[in-house]
Amino acid sequence: MRFLKGFGLSFAAACSAVLSVPATASGDLLVAPTRLVLDGSRGTEVVLNNIGAEAATYRISLEIKRMTAAGGLDEIAEEDATDSEKAALAMIAFSPRRVSLLPNQPQVIRVGVRVPEGTPPGEYRAHMLFRAVPDAAPATGAAKPAGEGVSIALTPIYGITIPVIVRVGDLGAEAVIGDAWVSEGSDGPAFNFDLTRTGSRSVYGDIEVTRPGLPEPLLLARGIAVYPEVGARKVSLRVPPELAAKLKGPVHIRYSEDREIGGGTIDQADRVVK
Repeated sequence: MRFLKGFGLSFAAACSAVLSVPATASGDLLVAPTRLVLDGSRGTEVVLNNIGAEAATYRISLEIKRMTAAGGLDEIAEEDATDSEKAALAMIAFSPRRVSLLPNQPQVIRVGVRVPEGTPPGEYRAHMLFRAVPDAAPATGAAKPAGEGVSIALTPIYGITIPVIVRVGDLGAEAVIGDAWVSEGSDGPAFNFDLTRTGSRSVYGDIEVTRPGLPEPLLLARGIAVYPEVGARKVSLRVPPELAAKLKGPVHIRYSEDREIGGGTIDQADRVVK
């Protein structure tokens, strides 16, 4: 599940590392599932739920995002999109495109795909954006005293995206875990490792870091992806200082498929973390 939280402009968490700490329902919108994979034969659904205390309206649209080597997602203007990215926008259909939800009211968004005949094999991806529509501000007739200058009222617009992936043809991919290390940044320590992908589609799964002789994992992270536009990325997971110290030394890193499709091992490696 993914939550739309009221703390800023639109953000994408489709591929960001999410530690296995339970999410809190402190936002206004819950979205499930957080990733869609379509094979062109049938559609699926996304369920929205307003978990806030007030009624809210959301506009739904598609946009293009590209993964960077650092694991982030850059928003791409449609005029700068590749033919594959434009094809993804054209083949993904959904309804409705705007919803108004009362508190605790769910809404189903129907998502389908139309793959034109002759479409080359490959993975086509767009990102579905759920953006809050702010309430219209009431007009005020009070005149400003002379000399006060110009005042500007800023209304933040919140949004969240999930990837919508269409796979055409028989595709495959592999991933390899590279070097691992602990770094210290302005936001605190982080556990990092390199992840390399080969093949014709993305890889997506969970990371588990264990230490020999200890029964419980030191670190779990869900939803780690490498998309086809990059052959490799750095995964960086922020951790508390006390955990960062425990992660140094010999560890075993396992990258596994999403549990909903079996949880099979994609790659695993023993590393000495510095």
